[in-house]
Amino acid sequence: MPQFVIERDIPGVGNLGPADLQGASQKSCDVLRDLGPEIQWVHSYVTEDKIYCIYRAPSEELIRQHAETAGFPANRIARVRATIDPTTAETDLHPPAEARSAEDAIPPMPIILP
Repeated sequence: MPQFVIERDIPGVGNLGPADLQGASQKSCDVLRDLGPEIQWVHSYVTEDKIYCIYRAPSEELIRQHAETAGFPANRIARVRATIDPTTAETDLHPPAEARSAEDAIPPMPIILP
């Protein structure tokens, strides 16, 4: 299922206390239950004036529906195209030579005689 990053502009959100954040979380979960299993909230990051949420959903429209119903802004929604982390640097992107097909083999250099 596609994954999305939602950027919510909420001035001062970083100053909210645990009870306020719990209330927002409960409201979000209530709306998610009503919308059904196609949309899933993975987690969110609360910063000074924004919340960045990670969701799985079949479409951006369903995410917008959740935001409108819950009363949360969804200022920017971006579909995740790839995920990288420190282990990405360690991944061998090229299979061993014996695993390559003949089409992938590098042709030998031509010998040029004087």
